[in-house]
Amino acid sequence: MSADGLLFLSFGGPEHPDHVLPFLENVTRGRGVPRERLLEVAKHYDHFGGVSPINECNRRIIDAVEAELASAGIDLPVYFGNRNWDPMVEDTVGRMRDDGVRSALVFPTSAWGGYSGCLQYHEDIARARSAVTDAPELTKLRQYYDHPLLVAAFADAIRAAVAELPTERRAGARLVFTAHSIPIAADRAAGPPARGGALYSRQVAEAARLAAAAAGFDDHDLVWQSRSGPPQVPWLAPDIVDHVDALADKGIDAMVVCPVGFVSDHLEVIWDLDNEARERAAELGVAFARAATPGTDPRFAQLVVELVREVTEGIPPRRLGNEPSYGATVDGSPCAIGCCGSK
Repeated sequence: MSADGLLFLSFGGPEHPDHVLPFLENVTRGRGVPRERLLEVAKHYDHFGGVSPINECNRRIIDAVEAELASAGIDLPVYFGNRNWDPMVEDTVGRMRDDGVRSALVFPTSAWGGYSGCLQYHEDIARARSAVTDAPELTKLRQYYDHPLLVAAFADAIRAAVAELPTERRAGARLVFTAHSIPIAADRAAGPPARGGALYSRQVAEAARLAAAAAGFDDHDLVWQSRSGPPQVPWLAPDIVDHVDALADKGIDAMVVCPVGFVSDHLEVIWDLDNEARERAAELGVAFARAATPGTDPRFAQLVVELVREVTEGIPPRRLGNEPSYGATVDGSPCAIGCCGSK
């Protein structure tokens, strides 16, 4: 198919202290999260001047994507829209319409299936199109958790993190992957029943396996982070900080943490890993190194352009994993019946 625009669609984040609570209210609207919990989370933003790094991270990625498109001779303007904060996706789609864009591709800053990782982006697309008269057609690009360029970027980041550890502790360092936790019930609901559901956690586990092997590790752990919601609701576990304790109890004195579930160093990565997990490791005498996220790696922009070319030029998708990776469809409709479940 042809396209005359690319929408870079992300989560969004506050860029001023006055925006923090309104942003958190947007994120949690309709979920019954107590205000006390929002105020607790807002304190995390206070450590960074009330600013989330996610928008700036995304702008840098967009700059790299624009350069990569130009290098490939592809004339495709790139637009930036968010789910929860400015620039809101509805406003961006309106601007695309005003610029004469009639058919655009959508790159989501999530590599995964599942409700939050995929279906919610389809909902964002549908909501934006319904809010804009004569909106362009929007085609969400496929899930890319196992793309060779993403796996290679994570593998190199892991090797660089190992080099940050004290020399005498590197050989015994434990490799630990993290991704955003979700309710267990939501995970089980995602994915065609014939494949047993749990599409998100299976894809994350497969990405971790691929990255560990590419980095030269025979073994690794997969843990979770950033859980929220009422404590009586089971979420994917163990939590990263609890896992630091477990490793220390086993006598492990060094660890490398790879945030395989994240594209960029947004607030959840730098708070949960660079602050809470790192501080707990220091308290227990465990050397701690954190692998970089792939957004700043030149290969990430190359990945985006390759996904674009899969749709516009029909080049074969490159995949390394054994779990499903569903493709894109027009206008925000789910790409497979039962693929990503619901809330």
